[in-house]
Amino acid sequence: MSTCKANFIFPVLFVVFGAALGFLGNADTFRRKVSVELNPGLKPPLALPPEVGLVHVRGLGLNDTLHFLLCNYGAPALLLVHTNSTESEVQVDWPAFLNRSLPGRLRVEPQSSVKYSSALVFTRVWEYDDVNNTADPQQTAESAFYPPYELQNFIWSRLNATFNQSDHTVTLCGGEKTESFLNGTLCLQFSAFESEDRDKPWPSLLHNANSSQLRVWLDGVTPRGNDSRFALEFQTVGESGFEGRVDVHSSIDDEYTPSIFKVSQWVSFPVNQSGVWGYNQWKPVAYRKAEPVFEDATPCKHSRLVSVNQIPQSRLVQAYFTNDSQIHGLNISFGIDKDPIFYSATKYVSWTVLVGMGEPPAESFSTLIIIIMAVGLGTPLVIIIVGGVFVWVRKRMSHSSVYEPIN
Repeated sequence: MSTCKANFIFPVLFVVFGAALGFLGNADTFRRKVSVELNPGLKPPLALPPEVGLVHVRGLGLNDTLHFLLCNYGAPALLLVHTNSTESEVQVDWPAFLNRSLPGRLRVEPQSSVKYSSALVFTRVWEYDDVNNTADPQQTAESAFYPPYELQNFIWSRLNATFNQSDHTVTLCGGEKTESFLNGTLCLQFSAFESEDRDKPWPSLLHNANSSQLRVWLDGVTPRGNDSRFALEFQTVGESGFEGRVDVHSSIDDEYTPSIFKVSQWVSFPVNQSGVWGYNQWKPVAYRKAEPVFEDATPCKHSRLVSVNQIPQSRLVQAYFTNDSQIHGLNISFGIDKDPIFYSATKYVSWTVLVGMGEPPAESFSTLIIIIMAVGLGTPLVIIIVGGVFVWVRKRMSHSSVYEPIN
């Protein structure tokens, strides 16, 4: 009887746990060699003003290259350029870049190798008095909005002060010479990646070698109202011939981002063609503390996507893109309806977004969930099979115990 059970049970266990191991083995193994440089091509005696800096991150693949450029000249912007060459280089006409903003002052050569380009620009921070506690700027009266903070007018920190070659990170902080920003800052932390992994701090976004990350936070800013909430405005600039849309996907696994079961993706795709060429991806959650616990999370939501006629006031974007570029914008607002905790309670809010090329990283079931599913599905199946084998064996034994006639 034990032999029969083994013959049935072992194949079932092999199938169940083999499927689980198959899920666990689906990690992206693609890697890039990442290098970081500050102010590419700048040579003495030319020196940059203190408020100007350009970080170039180069992700070298087997037969292609990803270029990320972060600039604090005007509105902070992140430019992504994908080429099909391992020899492509960034070239900056520095005198023209500093004095004028005509297209072509910054380019990637050879230009024939460029397959996709897009930029993410942070343009404004909105503040409104949420007296009705709706946490929805679109339902708030226009009179409840304070004058927006124009990020193109911010005084930004020097990029070389937070430039980290080994970690492939750089932090950019800035503010206005106003009472609100007397002790406060708006910061953006950029990170580039060599391979697939997951950021440890919440929201623990899954990234790969084709993506970078921007963590944005507002810290210590004095609100202009007792019930102030904030919203972040950003725009994308891309080449003509591309369209954009925002997709929201659901998941049943919240292990890495507790209580959040959705992910939002602002994707760029070519007209009359299939496939995604670029994306901005985020979880709809913000945090009220730099090292949050579960209670510090607050949902956030995005507005509808709108077309913008004027190129944003970023020298990086103006130096790279032509006037026929496609420009779209949306807002991310922080807070939830009837939430009693306003910005003034902690004077801190942070939000994280991935910027990358190709299909966005897709969340799969975590190891814990796979084990639970394997045990939950496998145990009843084993019990049913063992019960069936037991009944079958008992019947065989009862039939064999009956006397048979002797010829």
